[in-house]
Amino acid sequence: MIKKILLCCLLAFSCLSTLPAQEKKIDKVKEHINNHIKLYGFVRNYFSVDTRENLAGTGDLFNYLPKDNEWNQTETEADASGIAREDLNAQTTMRFLSLTTRFGLDVQGYRWKKTHFSGKVEADFYAGLTGSTGTAQLRLRQAYMTLTWDSLRMSGDAFARINLQMGQAWHPLAADLPDVISLNTGAPFNPFSRTPQIKMDVQLGKNFTLTASAIWQMQYTSAGPEGASANYIKYAHTPEAYLGVSYHPNSNVLLRAGVDLLSISPRHTGTVLNAQDQEIKVKVSDRITTLSPFLYLQYKYRDFSMKAKTVFAQAGEHMNLNGGYGVKRIHEDGSWEYTPTRNSSSWISVTYGKQVKGILFAGYVRNFGTKDALATNATGDIQGFYFSKNSFANMNRLWRLSPTILCTWGQFQLGLEYEVTSAQYGKDLNTSNGLAETDLHWVTNHKVQIMTKFNF
Repeated sequence: MIKKILLCCLLAFSCLSTLPAQEKKIDKVKEHINNHIKLYGFVRNYFSVDTRENLAGTGDLFNYLPKDNEWNQTETEADASGIAREDLNAQTTMRFLSLTTRFGLDVQGYRWKKTHFSGKVEADFYAGLTGSTGTAQLRLRQAYMTLTWDSLRMSGDAFARINLQMGQAWHPLAADLPDVISLNTGAPFNPFSRTPQIKMDVQLGKNFTLTASAIWQMQYTSAGPEGASANYIKYAHTPEAYLGVSYHPNSNVLLRAGVDLLSISPRHTGTVLNAQDQEIKVKVSDRITTLSPFLYLQYKYRDFSMKAKTVFAQAGEHMNLNGGYGVKRIHEDGSWEYTPTRNSSSWISVTYGKQVKGILFAGYVRNFGTKDALATNATGDIQGFYFSKNSFANMNRLWRLSPTILCTWGQFQLGLEYEVTSAQYGKDLNTSNGLAETDLHWVTNHKVQIMTKFNF
């Protein structure tokens, strides 16, 4: 009995003696997490009302533009039938969704010799919905790692800093976003794309930064004969390329300019006729190459902020812009030549305030049509015209005005936004320039939405 008591006392003493060591280990783990890992996110709800059917995604919250008129009958038919002529797209809709709730993880503070390592993983719950129906599922937004080398001596007292980012992140043309509370963050006036890429930022001294990126396609893809697909860049085996420069003379001003180059293969097989006029499949090397330059300006002073951007895009549908491309020439060897659309997309956003912030966004899109004439078949129809799934080929102009009030109380935000978007449509695409220039008319949607957001 005495031996058993002594044994229990020894065990209890040994456990007590290890408690400080265990507590030290726990403290070290806590310290490591606090120094290297930061969890962030928010719970966000949208309640919105639209006066018209719209082309939209993400549970109909990501609004692009109002749909064209869809008349149930012509004026002549209405006079004969005695039934009122109605635009079937003039329908009021309402929705309330929380699917854009988000969480993310920032990892930083790791170092090996002169190389600093950091990373980000970010997700939300928008996937899995058809229209406004379904169960929201987790999906990846961003996932990248960054290698940094700083304090690299240049000449004299000047230093350089290099950031090498690898993974899925914002497309360089889309990264500078306007100040709006709407889920579309200014699209289709602002490019919108997160995509796999390798990006290098080289900060030269205090004022200039050079950026170069090699970009692939995943969620946001080019249009083509198969619909929207990443196959066109896959068979082109040529990454999308971006080159840009940023000038930041002080903490208030930022100027940025860049150009995006995309070269894709819309088809990798075609057909030719043999001696018996039978179609035979053959390999082809179709290719279209486009350039899209942009300019961005940002000014901030105390509680005032102004941002503006303009993009002149060839095609551009892979960045959620209004655009695409068409066939301009068909060759006897089965290959095709293509011509891109040209599109100007511009916006400006102004904000003022802190706890109660006023926001005004204005955007304008102009479709300039295709660079060259479109090819036609034997019946005079356009041979092939591949356009953004988030727009319409017969839209010529688009504008939006959006005033907003955003109130912030600690971690909680409440926003009220009014968004009016008007599109000019036409009929009968002209084969010489890809524009619909007859029966021009405007359609307008009025959108009111309330946003609640709890940040953590």
